[in-house]
Amino acid sequence: MTNSIGEIEDAGCIFVIGSNTTACHPLIARRIFRAKEKRAKLIVADPRNIQLSRYADVAVNHRLGSDVALLNGMMHLIIKNKWHATDYIATRTEDFDKLAEGVAAYTPERVSAIAEVTIGDLERMAELYATHSPAALLYAMGITQHVTGVDNVKSCCNLAMLTGNVGIASAGVNPLRGQNNVQGACDMGGLPNVLTGYQPVSDPKVIEKFSKAWGVSLSQRPGLTITDMVQAMLDGSLKGLVVIGENPKLSDPDWNHLHHALKELDFLVVQDLFLSETAQVADVVLSAASLAEKDGTFTNSERRCMRIHQAIAPIGDCLSDWEIICRLSTAMGYEMKYESPEDIFDELASLTEASYGGMTYERLGIDGLQWPCPDLNHPGTLYLHKDTFKRGLGKFHAIEYQHPAEMPDESYPFFLTTGRMFAHFHTGTMTRISPSLDIEQRTGYVEINPKDAESLDIQEGDIVILSSRRGEMEAPARISEDVKPGNLFLPIHFGENPTNVLTSAEAFDPLAKIPEFKVSAVKVKKLVEGRPDVDVVC
Repeated sequence: MTNSIGEIEDAGCIFVIGSNTTACHPLIARRIFRAKEKRAKLIVADPRNIQLSRYADVAVNHRLGSDVALLNGMMHLIIKNKWHATDYIATRTEDFDKLAEGVAAYTPERVSAIAEVTIGDLERMAELYATHSPAALLYAMGITQHVTGVDNVKSCCNLAMLTGNVGIASAGVNPLRGQNNVQGACDMGGLPNVLTGYQPVSDPKVIEKFSKAWGVSLSQRPGLTITDMVQAMLDGSLKGLVVIGENPKLSDPDWNHLHHALKELDFLVVQDLFLSETAQVADVVLSAASLAEKDGTFTNSERRCMRIHQAIAPIGDCLSDWEIICRLSTAMGYEMKYESPEDIFDELASLTEASYGGMTYERLGIDGLQWPCPDLNHPGTLYLHKDTFKRGLGKFHAIEYQHPAEMPDESYPFFLTTGRMFAHFHTGTMTRISPSLDIEQRTGYVEINPKDAESLDIQEGDIVILSSRRGEMEAPARISEDVKPGNLFLPIHFGENPTNVLTSAEAFDPLAKIPEFKVSAVKVKKLVEGRPDVDVVC
């Protein structure tokens, strides 16, 4: 997030796009409700009717995958009506002319046809966002999990800069992370092309610094993304895999494709708390300690690094993740001699000066610190880009709309999207063993609009067969106006009804390599007793 969670409640306008915030980020949603109590304007753009839509000043159910067109349409109207921040653009940005030329083609009439929103709603969205500063833009995986995920994010940045809403309090571009330490994992170098603090492996000075600190000669060659790893398994260039706290058997796209890839491995290790679907097919399972059993730090969505403290001793033979990694590394020939998580953190701070250099366990205290925090006297940073962007001027990008990889057709006439529901988390590895959470929703389901259900003779609770070009699965029907006619929604948490049987591993963003989980083309029919046997994954 460019800004801080607490700032949200003082925004003049909040634009939520591609985020079911009350279900997936309820504490942040509470800040949105507080802002509404202070008379902030709320814009919601989501293909489904989510809870926030009921409280919005304007809410639209734009067509799946049409985010770039929708955002370009808003910018077209903002420029046309001279609502853009001319002084900010002139002094703090570049390539505005290219943006203006690009969005000129996105007239309200064209955008209405692409995104399936009314011209009136589009005009109202543009006006509210541009004229009620500070305006905060919040998004989640409804923006990123597309073949145009990078383009979607750039378009969000374009909109914020166009209206002068980057580098000021209670505004900004604010991605809501999917799990509690996603930001921290990325900060620590959990990406294939960077080391800690996003220091690129392609930079010789970075490699020299880390090589000296670790006493080894490091490669400047980037590693593989998850998408690339699966292909490498299939072609035989990747022989072994260690999976830490992840459940790709249920979370990665195209179950059948991944199933075949994992079978090609010589060795699979899974490090986790519970016997997930992936752990069940592993050669070795390493038992990891839970949150309550370890010390360390987490860094959350607002860049706040916070201490976690061990509450109980590790149960059985489980170890903290850092201890397991140290032992693995030592067994493989590189001895890691860290004595504690604090030792590791101190090394991190010394090698990641720009963002973590001023942090120590003592300084983190109870509330933590937000990076960048470059020295021991720095208080941390509430919001980014206050006076200047890191690159100097903020760069506009002229983005053209393109269709999702799959569009409905005669064979597969429905749009399918996937996501989360309020009671469960990710693949359900933890939440489904909690009785109080499991009782809220014990099985998967598919949401289908009443008009579509009527035309297909589907009743509430009927078992339906969903098919895509990758495979098919079964789920009970939930008749709901939360989805538009022609759209279906599946939650991702249930191994008995795995959504990734249907999603594509071949459709992904070319830069970020994030699969297009949010858009697939499927067909649906009611399960009839006595039907011929089919190959159904369940």
